[in-house]
Amino acid sequence: MKFSLIICTYMRPKSLLKLLQSVQKQTLYPHEILIVDGSTNNETEAILSSNQFENLKYFLVDNKNRGLTKQRNFGIQKVDDDSEIVCFLDDDTVLEPDYFENLLNTYNAFPEALGVGGYICNEIKWEKTKENYIPKINEFYFDDWKRKDGSRFVLRKKLNLDSDCPPGFSPLFSHGRSVGFLPPSNKIYEVEQLMGGVSSFKKSIFEKLSFSTYFEGYGLYEDADFTLRVAKTGRLYLNTKAKLHHFHAVSGRPNQYQYGKMVVRNGWYVWRIKNEKPDFKARLKWNAITILLTIIRFTNVITDKHKKAAFTEALGRTMGWWSLFFKKPSEV
Repeated sequence: MKFSLIICTYMRPKSLLKLLQSVQKQTLYPHEILIVDGSTNNETEAILSSNQFENLKYFLVDNKNRGLTKQRNFGIQKVDDDSEIVCFLDDDTVLEPDYFENLLNTYNAFPEALGVGGYICNEIKWEKTKENYIPKINEFYFDDWKRKDGSRFVLRKKLNLDSDCPPGFSPLFSHGRSVGFLPPSNKIYEVEQLMGGVSSFKKSIFEKLSFSTYFEGYGLYEDADFTLRVAKTGRLYLNTKAKLHHFHAVSGRPNQYQYGKMVVRNGWYVWRIKNEKPDFKARLKWNAITILLTIIRFTNVITDKHKKAAFTEALGRTMGWWSLFFKKPSEV
């Protein structure tokens, strides 16, 4: 099964090099690696020139094709015609040696799969439990594993605003639990959402679908939008044996105010991809959770050590919510 790897990068040459060095150690090596670079300097090109990698193709894009979704669509157009699977990785990830082997094995186990996601293993501490374990209010429990639940989810439970779907599925009021709430069980789970930076898809789906250019620049929630649309046509899976590490490089990220606005506006957009005509209950819950999370972010001005970041993000969330009354995202 021939597969291509697309890495979209922006101003992160050192992080990209670490990722490519982990790709070199894979038990299955990509038939081609396409680096789509949106950087405004030549540091990434320079580091690739001094470190050679097999089957690598480098593309420096101009402003017309700069931005995560645009760069992904650009890369897809450059994929070899013989490739059957297209993989995407964020430039600040590092792979376990059998990542691609386990990822590709999923397509053999589930031939109907349109997409398969990898599993980030370095962010959350999980604990194996006994069967039928009853979790505490500050714990999340799934498939005989538990983890500590964040304060915002604890509060949502108390207010009856928690997700009513398994991880990786979006409720009708959105604000679900991501695939990050799936445990390190080494199992394969069916989902309807994948994280774009640790994903793969059958090349054939790009004949009809592409990443939405509504998501500019950083592209927050662009993966939820795309995979929800793919899930309407077929099945998606996440293989928790396909492990990698995510290090959240700070460079290339938007400022906290813009991030806060994107959280709300892009969140609204993705909600309507799943539920185009929500009923009153779904509308009430979406808005209630959005307001609640904004209030929590304002309280972080007191409780968090990064007080300025908390305030500017909360302000961005507030402006993002109010802006929906005057101008909603138009592509839904």
